Amino acid sequence: MGLVRLKIRELAQEKGWTLKKVYDRSGIIYSRVRIYARRRKITTVEFTAIHKLAPTFDLTIEDLVEVLE
Repeated sequence: MGLVRLKIRELAQEKGWTLKKVYDRSGIIYSRVRIYARRRKITTVEFTAIHKLAPTFDLTIEDLVEVLE
């Protein structure tokens, strides 16, 4: 099974945002933002979350998601 990591924490830090700010801007449930930001390896991610997070950071999905081996 493939593993991915969302670069939420690093991207938020670069912009000077808290996870709360990411939640406010993306419209994704705060608890989900926290889970995605804290976990280093994720097996499943809701596509709608990725679809909302990428434009929040002005990125493509490919730039938001790191594919792990």
